[in-house]
Amino acid sequence: MKSFIIAFASLFISGTVFAQQRPPVISSPDVNADGSVTFRYYSRTAQAVVLKGEFLTAPLPFVKDTSGIWSVTVKDIKPDIYPYSFNVDNVELADPNNTYVFANERFKRSVVEVPGNTPLVHSLQNVPHGKISYRYYNSATLETTRQLLVYTPPGYNANSKTKYPVLYLIHGGSDTEETWTKVGNANFIADNLIAQGKAVPMIIVMPYGNVRPKPMPDFTKDVMNDIIPFIEANYPVNTDSKHRAIAGFSVGGGQTLNIGLTNTDKFAYISSYAPFTATEEFQKNFANYSPDADKINQQVKLFTISVGTEDFLFEPVKKNIAMFEEKKIKLKSYIVPGGHTWMNCKLYLATTLEEIFK
Repeated sequence: MKSFIIAFASLFISGTVFAQQRPPVISSPDVNADGSVTFRYYSRTAQAVVLKGEFLTAPLPFVKDTSGIWSVTVKDIKPDIYPYSFNVDNVELADPNNTYVFANERFKRSVVEVPGNTPLVHSLQNVPHGKISYRYYNSATLETTRQLLVYTPPGYNANSKTKYPVLYLIHGGSDTEETWTKVGNANFIADNLIAQGKAVPMIIVMPYGNVRPKPMPDFTKDVMNDIIPFIEANYPVNTDSKHRAIAGFSVGGGQTLNIGLTNTDKFAYISSYAPFTATEEFQKNFANYSPDADKINQQVKLFTISVGTEDFLFEPVKKNIAMFEEKKIKLKSYIVPGGHTWMNCKLYLATTLEEIFK
């Protein structure tokens, strides 16, 4: 009996110690009624925890309580969707209590949405919704099977006689084929603008732009020789250039210029967002560019380049805009406030969706 009591006491003490050591259940981030956002992190051993986010002008330190919970509240955040991260003892971490993770291959960030008093163009609204499908296609160019995402608009019926225009939408460097939906909310933007009659129903194809270890210019071949034929074989789409558009951000913006402007007979709409053009492919295509401007201007109904005034690519983008204008190629430039961010990127996309296929 005595041994039983001792064993029971040991189990009770062990259970109590385990319960005391088990991390508390915390919530992070919490968007509060006043529009502020509270972030939390648990660690008894961390020496310093700092919040980094694109809603901040400088990193913000957390404060630790006696239970090991670190917290910080940020006020006056402009409504939008923002990437953020925690720096714990100089190690960058995504928020472990947030399942809303930034789709990216290099950095680890979480995402928080701060809603406004009125729904923003990228917000989930009470409108008919399209569908996101994960599809696999065989890339003969890259000698592998690859994944892409396809947005089909509300009311889409693969068996109807309706044929749709197609936008090929490319992500930024180190992003993935999921970033346009998981961070850019491209599907919600399309849903909302279609519901408002500001955009025509369309199919949006979001491929994976990183083809390494193959040479990066092979992505152009993959789009032209594999992706477009796959879409046209599997979806009811119009196959002429007037119903085909291409757009992309950052590295994807540079890829958009490489693909679109070397195939102006295939794309009547070309929209480049803060393009990164310091690549061998861009130099090959445009260092000694001698275009038939009249022919291109007849083929391309709309060519736009967008960039923010605080974007680190602002100066090279301005030079590229000037270069295309010097070559007498008609283009519309959108110069807006802000940096090289997905907040701006959503605005670029919303503008594009209102202008193409009209």
